[in-house]
Amino acid sequence: MNLTKKLSDAFNEQIKAEMWSSNLYLSMAVYFMDAGLDGCAHWMKKQTAEELEHAHKLIDYAVKRGGKAVISQIDAVPAQWDSPQAVFEHVHQHECRVSELIDKLVDLAIAENDKATQEFLRWFVNEQVEEEENAKGILDQFNIFGVHGLYCINHDLGKR
Repeated sequence: MNLTKKLSDAFNEQIKAEMWSSNLYLSMAVYFMDAGLDGCAHWMKKQTAEELEHAHKLIDYAVKRGGKAVISQIDAVPAQWDSPQAVFEHVHQHECRVSELIDKLVDLAIAENDKATQEFLRWFVNEQVEEEENAKGILDQFNIFGVHGLYCINHDLGKR
């Protein structure tokens, strides 16, 4: 069974969202590099690569299933934040939004009665649980230790 047109179009939107996410995290890495927070920058660079990998997984699957993968223009991403904590608040909000997008993609696969795509998307559902948990954990550290904990947070994130 090939991807339906609706699923193919939805995959292209998700590919675009994953590539935008990759650019967002790269922008955040630059923000941290400029601030001298190399550990945070390192973590963001890893996120950048991970989001691009997600886009590649979606592309590969869509093509394998007869869909038409389209690489479209990516909108500009933010470049400034008020604080390192604000960056991670943005990360958490963003990952929650991506989870919603993945859930909608799963809902569409169910509506289109495409069980193979439902199974494929389970990996993304599980990945989003992990992404939200990681972002929340970093935010929790900021909330507990405040700006005084930034040295330790930066150090820990550099170990990723």
